[in-house]
Amino acid sequence: METKADLASLLCSRLCHDLLSPVGAMNNGLELLADEHDPAMRERCMELLADSARSAATKLKFFRLAFGAAGGFGPKVDPKEAKAVLEELVGMSGKTQLIWEVGDQLYPKAAIKILLNLVFMANEALVRGGQIQVGSELSEESCEIVVAASGTHLAFSADVEKTLLGNLREEELDSRTAAAWMVHKLCEENHGQILLEHPDKNMLVIGSNIKV
Repeated sequence: METKADLASLLCSRLCHDLLSPVGAMNNGLELLADEHDPAMRERCMELLADSARSAATKLKFFRLAFGAAGGFGPKVDPKEAKAVLEELVGMSGKTQLIWEVGDQLYPKAAIKILLNLVFMANEALVRGGQIQVGSELSEESCEIVVAASGTHLAFSADVEKTLLGNLREEELDSRTAAAWMVHKLCEENHGQILLEHPDKNMLVIGSNIKV
């Protein structure tokens, strides 16, 4: 990764990729609505439009806090903001439960970004749904975060794992691994590290600790 601009470009590519589906669905829904005269079908089109709009809004709120500068927030962020966007993101599938065990203290922005992105990656790994448990401990010196994902079909990308641990070459990075690289760099910049374990084939545990 030559510059921060290169990372920003990859993160933007990921954001566009994830928004393409709901925005495309809204466009298609509007086209169908314009030509449809049956009341039942028009109602169905409106439902699909509403679902797609909610999906796009949820993803935008998540990416704003997880990837962006989190405009409106200072150097510290209320973890309730993270919880709110994660509950919407994880809950979209209707198949995954979020268990939140994080205190109410204000967290450094870097820690919130790490937490959000670790849950984001864990959620993607739960192809058929499951459970994501998020825990954290914050002191005057450090912040520890643990994200545990469990499900009957857990598929965690080998490249994402390598990137989180700093074992993927920078020239091999792409939009799929950009978030993991950002987490790796945030940990590195804050004198921390990532720990990753697979207790069994249906469980993934990712831990992070940084200095604050």
